[in-house]
Amino acid sequence: MSKEQGLPETKGVQVELLSSLDLGLEIPGMEGRELRMRLVTIAPGGVFGPVHSHIDRPGMVYILQGTITDHRNGIATDYGPGVGWPEDRNTTHWLENRGTIPAVEVSVDIVRQG
Repeated sequence: MSKEQGLPETKGVQVELLSSLDLGLEIPGMEGRELRMRLVTIAPGGVFGPVHSHIDRPGMVYILQGTITDHRNGIATDYGPGVGWPEDRNTTHWLENRGTIPAVEVSVDIVRQG
């Protein structure tokens, strides 16, 4: 068992759905999937985790404010405002805010409906 699996559950995270689009109505073969855009705020000391995968849920993240530390494969990477990253099928990670101000990101991903 890795150290990451023992992390606390999600805490200090607020998620607001900004918009969603039924992809089944837009693209043949995408029935049951939606494109969604969320505003995610992680309070100082907050954790978005503990560990989650993006298999079958690709997405992109863009940081608006603060710094988010992304933990993947035992490596912690800090991302600040104006920076983003992909979350593809190979992404297994968790996020935290080690800073002193709320970290705010826009997250766009494709998910199964319902």
